[in-house]
Amino acid sequence: MAYATEIRTVHLGLRDRVSAILKSFADAREQRKVYVRTLNELNALNDRDLADLGISAAQIPFIAREAAYGAK
Repeated sequence: MAYATEIRTVHLGLRDRVSAILKSFADAREQRKVYVRTLNELNALNDRDLADLGISAAQIPFIAREAAYGAK
């Protein structure tokens, strides 16, 4: 059986917490930018160009989501 002999807690100050929140908002904004840019670029392609890439129009939102947020 394993026992914890030392437990460390990190006390974040208000500045650290606000900074972390702002960073998460900035990260989410950048991901959203990638999603929208990818979506717009793929939607700008015609059916022939999409077929050359092996993509159907129905796959565009899924591809943009994967590009922005990673494969899940």
